[in-house]
Amino acid sequence: MKSVLPLLLALLSACRAEPRAETTSQELDRIIHIEENGPRLRLEVDQTKVVSHRGGNATLPCTFFRDYTAAGSHKLRIKWTKLTSDYLKELDVYVSMGHHKRSYGSYQGRVYLQEANENDASLVITALTLEDYGRYKCEVIEGLEDDTAVVALDLQGVVYPFYPRMGRYNLNFPEAQQACQDQDSIIASFDQLYDAWRSGLDWCNAGWLSDGSVQYPITNPREPCGGRNTVPGVRNYGYRDKDKSRYDVFCFTSNFKGRFYYLIHHTKLTYDEAVQACLNDGSQIAKVGQMFAAWKLLGYDRCDAGWLADGSVRYPISRPRKRCSPDEAAVRFVGFPDKKHKLYGVYCFRA
Repeated sequence: MKSVLPLLLALLSACRAEPRAETTSQELDRIIHIEENGPRLRLEVDQTKVVSHRGGNATLPCTFFRDYTAAGSHKLRIKWTKLTSDYLKELDVYVSMGHHKRSYGSYQGRVYLQEANENDASLVITALTLEDYGRYKCEVIEGLEDDTAVVALDLQGVVYPFYPRMGRYNLNFPEAQQACQDQDSIIASFDQLYDAWRSGLDWCNAGWLSDGSVQYPITNPREPCGGRNTVPGVRNYGYRDKDKSRYDVFCFTSNFKGRFYYLIHHTKLTYDEAVQACLNDGSQIAKVGQMFAAWKLLGYDRCDAGWLADGSVRYPISRPRKRCSPDEAAVRFVGFPDKKHKLYGVYCFRA
């Protein structure tokens, strides 16, 4: 009996010590990670992408929900910013805090909160410009509580490749941006180029995009464009030196307010005569972006080659036919003829 008693005591001691030490540690770990209260402020958006066009209006949705039982005396602050294409910066668009409201930069006088109800922080942007395209962040702050949501603003439009009269692969990034602006356009984003590729854009020359990358879209793989046995897609050269590297550029444009037309004239014209003829008609010689917008968005169709502002000669075909782009609807490019001696028609634009 005396020999059995110490053995029983040892077994009881082991049963009490080993499992409880492990279990207690696990329970403490669980307690540390449990949140008894959820967020007191949260945001929701009923759509993450809004589509409009240049000159139109857009409402970027943003709704907030608060725990009023825990609300303090802090004022609610609503802030909208725009994310740059490389996501490295945020540009102030609109701030509202009580009776204090302020818009910034090019958005001044064009933005306001919808305020359909007390929880509505949606942003209304009027008279949309090409530069308004992009992603916007809605942020609502109350004391130490805050939440954010991102909404993309897309524009109906057209992407087109562009290079200047001096030839291909002659633009660094700042020059590419300016080249698009000169043609009533902006430098295209990757998303815009990707959508254009999905719609059939095929171009074998690399061009700048708004994030500083250089890419090109291929729908028909062939030897000079990555190889015949490669798959279709958007080819990516990566990010290049914005000052030293030189490529073409992909531009984007949208709806315009005005009239694009081919000027009926009794003779063909040199470039200078074409510029003057449009001025005499109360217009200006049209830009490349305006021709692409008229062709893509309005279905403009004309089988007459004409001068444009950049010194190129082009014509838009929406209905393919013999001797007028028989295989595809496209803006046909004749080239950059001698401005002083070659004679063509002219396309004009009246705002």
